[in-house]
Amino acid sequence: MTVEVHHVAEGPDDGPLVVLSASLGSDLRMWRAQASALADVGYRVVRYDHRGHGGSPVPPGPYTLDELGADALALLDRLGAARVHWVGLSLGGMVGMWLAEQAPERLARLVLCCTSAKFGPREMWEDRIAAVRAGGTAGQAGPAVERWFTKDFRTANPDVVALAQDMVTGTPDEGYLGCCAAIRDMDLTQGLPSIGAPTLVIAGAQDKSTPPDHAERITSAVPGARLKVLDPGAHLVAVERADRVTELIIDHLGDLT
Repeated sequence: MTVEVHHVAEGPDDGPLVVLSASLGSDLRMWRAQASALADVGYRVVRYDHRGHGGSPVPPGPYTLDELGADALALLDRLGAARVHWVGLSLGGMVGMWLAEQAPERLARLVLCCTSAKFGPREMWEDRIAAVRAGGTAGQAGPAVERWFTKDFRTANPDVVALAQDMVTGTPDEGYLGCCAAIRDMDLTQGLPSIGAPTLVIAGAQDKSTPPDHAERITSAVPGARLKVLDPGAHLVAVERADRVTELIIDHLGDLT
C-alpha cells in the first residue's frame, strides 16, 4: 500500500514540474538551495520526504524500493503530473532510476546525484541496521555528517553540519531502518540500458558512500548519459556544491518546456 508522502511545492503554477528526491536520513530541507533557484527561473518545484522520513508517515518496515517508487508515482498522480523532471540524490536517485525503468512515460529528464544502481556488500547494511536498532538514528548523525561533507566544508560550515545532524536524528528509527532494507535489497542494474530519459549523473570526488565508480557504472549503462564529477565534493554534493549542482541541473533540463 502506498503512503501519502509529505511534500512542499514552490514556483509558478504553470512552470514545468521538477521533483527533488532526498537521501536516506535527510528530508526535503536538503534541497533548499536548488528549490529556490529553480523556482526563480520558472520551474514548479516539488520536494518531498520518503516514507519514514521528515513529515511523511512511518509505516512498519522493512520497505522495498518498489514501495518507495510506488509512493513517488502516487505523489505524481495527486499532483496531476503526467510527466516530470526528476532530480534525486542517493536514495532519491534510486527512486528516479526505478521510475525511469518502471514508468518511463512519467519522466522527461533525469538527474542522478551521488547514487548507485546496486549497493554492497550486504553485510554493510546489516551492520548499519543492527547499529540503529541498538542506538537509534542519533548514533548515526556523526558518521553520516562525515560521509556527507568533506572535512574542509564541515569546518567552514558548522551551521550546515548542525542542520544535517538534525535531519538524521529527526528521522524515526523505523523509517531509517525500513529504507536501509530497501537499499540493501535493491538491484537496478539490469534495467539501466532501458532508460530513455536524457540522464545527467553527478558524482562527488570525495564521496565515500557512492564513490565515482558507482556513477561511472550508471553512465556507461544508460544510453547517452553524461557524467560530471565535482571536486571537492562528498555525498551530499547538492549541499556542499549547491551552486554548481544547481547550474548543472538547470543546464540539463534545458529550456522551460
